[in-house]
Amino acid sequence: MVTMFGGASIVLCFFSFFLLLSPIAFSEKCNPQDKRVLLRIKKELNNPYLLASWDPQTDCCGWYCVKCDLITHRITALIMQSSVPDTNLSGTIPPSVGDLPYLENLEFHKLPRLKGPIQPTIAKLTKLKYLFIEYTNVSGPIPPFLAQLKNLQLLHLSTNNLSGPIPSSLSQLPNLESLHLDRNKLTGPIPESFGSFKKPGPDIILSHNQLSGPIPASLGQIDPERIDLSRNKLEGDASVLFGSQKRTQILDVSRNLLSFDFFKVDFPKQSLIWLDINHNKIYGKIPVTLTKVENLQQFNVSYNKLSGEIPQGGTGRLQDRFDVYAYLHNKGLCGPPLPKCK
Repeated sequence: MVTMFGGASIVLCFFSFFLLLSPIAFSEKCNPQDKRVLLRIKKELNNPYLLASWDPQTDCCGWYCVKCDLITHRITALIMQSSVPDTNLSGTIPPSVGDLPYLENLEFHKLPRLKGPIQPTIAKLTKLKYLFIEYTNVSGPIPPFLAQLKNLQLLHLSTNNLSGPIPSSLSQLPNLESLHLDRNKLTGPIPESFGSFKKPGPDIILSHNQLSGPIPASLGQIDPERIDLSRNKLEGDASVLFGSQKRTQILDVSRNLLSFDFFKVDFPKQSLIWLDINHNKIYGKIPVTLTKVENLQQFNVSYNKLSGEIPQGGTGRLQDRFDVYAYLHNKGLCGPPLPKCK
């Protein structure tokens, strides 16, 4: 994953290395208080090799993983990510991260030895726009205090060991554009409050968890571009997620326990590129309106209870754009690419 400011961090790293080799003296730009906080963070993480460039004798605006504002020189980004799986960075999220008041971007990525809860001091980072905690062993609940970070635009907590329910208070984040909580151990329902996200609503990625119960009808009130609820234990009707006037690009509800009449739903004709409903209990016929979806690239309705003839023709060309595996194991589907209808 390439995150925002990641490229700038690498450039700053090489710039710092050049300065260390250069005989030309340079003035310290880094804010002294921010520098003290960074050195505390290094200590709280047991002085890992990843932070070897964090030398108190050098300007911290040139340290690896750090980005400073070009005018104020306050720390605005702390991006800790490892390109090797066996990094020696270990411990919990450092409490001192909450003492960087100008931080806009905080990331812990591909750090398998990072564990413990999401640090409560993160609630102090009122300017934070981007929070990424991904591919770690961070555990415990998703804390409700994240709803206090009103400037958050991206909240990505994927591929950790987080457990418990999804806090309903996350819907109070007025600027949220993307919510990724996938590949954890989350349980309970999708909060009804998610229908009250500021329109059009953030991308909602909740796949690979243990979520259960019905999909809230309130989700029909928002219009995200991407919804992925796959590989959970969700039940009942998902038709509120469909609609011809929506701007949906990706809709994946596969591998759940959903049951509704597929023939009664409609689809955006131009934006939809990915539709996956496989491994559910969805019944009815495949809607003819699907043949009018212009840019469908991924389509899978296998392992359901669908019946009738696969619609032919149209710009969607369901009969020859997608192979037999997209339709297998249904109650009575027939027609190309499946055998002819009797």
